[in-house]
Amino acid sequence: MKMSAPWTRFYSNSCCLCCHVRTGTILLGIWYLIINAVVLLILLSAMADPDQYHLTNSDLGGDFEFMDDANLCIATAISFLMILICAMATYGAYKQHAAWIIPFFCYQIFDFALSTLVAISVLVYPSSIQEYIRQLPPHFPYKEDIMSVNPTCLVLIILVFISIVLAFKGYLISCVWNCYRYIIGRNSSDILVYITTNDTTLHVPSSPPTPASIEKTRHTL
Repeated sequence: MKMSAPWTRFYSNSCCLCCHVRTGTILLGIWYLIINAVVLLILLSAMADPDQYHLTNSDLGGDFEFMDDANLCIATAISFLMILICAMATYGAYKQHAAWIIPFFCYQIFDFALSTLVAISVLVYPSSIQEYIRQLPPHFPYKEDIMSVNPTCLVLIILVFISIVLAFKGYLISCVWNCYRYIIGRNSSDILVYITTNDTTLHVPSSPPTPASIEKTRHTL
């Protein structure tokens, strides 16, 4: 009976909509690429025309500045980095270069860890949700309706929503990981086939063959 590792039972070559994990990773990389490109365009337009995206303290209901130059520069740099990571993942899945997918996979793990910390903070400090809602601007949509909801019900709703998001992100992580394993396995099998195919090749000696060696080779064949 063949024994397999416990984590191999979660391995699959197909993902959502019954498409291949390689196709799913390419589509996921393109989707993230489009989102980050749109965000980058918004940030660049905000840097070019700061008055268009300027919000006063009275609009925000607080004593802080919404988007200063430092925050814009940091957000732009992060968007550039995310576009590079998504492009690498898309190219790596298309050209079957497993190493190019690793940065995107690490980003997914980091994003999943942050979302998990948010869920834990909501579970440990449920009163922080009400405090956060109170700090929202007065004209924030449905602020009064949210404040009127029972705090316990509000916490449960947020936890259910975060759980769904975490489950979806975990599924996307498994899709990218299965794509990485598929490419690694395919490349390994290609190398094995190449070695097996070329294992019977004759090695030509560096010195000229003698009549005795030619006769020996004929008898061998």
